[in-house]
Amino acid sequence: MSTPVEVRSLYRSLLRTGKQFGTYNFREYAQRRTRDAFRDHVAESDPRQIQELVQKGIQELQVLKRQTVVSQFFQLDRLVVEGGKTGKQKGNRNDIVRQKDQGWD
Repeated sequence: MSTPVEVRSLYRSLLRTGKQFGTYNFREYAQRRTRDAFRDHVAESDPRQIQELVQKGIQELQVLKRQTVVSQFFQLDRLVVEGGKTGKQKGNRNDIVRQKDQGWD
């Protein structure tokens, strides 16, 4: 039988793992999905159903861990909504300027 401590630990692990995504959209989706799933089942009192949900959560955690590793291979520039500046620094005013890649044209 799953104790409330184990359930909270699973919840925190899912949120922590979701924060490891390199891409903002994936990161927000993973965290929102975790919160929504736990909110949907907060009133669950059947021990059998709780155990099934915990097992499903553990499987989701394993998938999430694999996906975060894969997503770290494909780092993209940060989005505007994430804050911070990215790009190459040029000029005297410490402005960030996007540099276009020079193709084979």
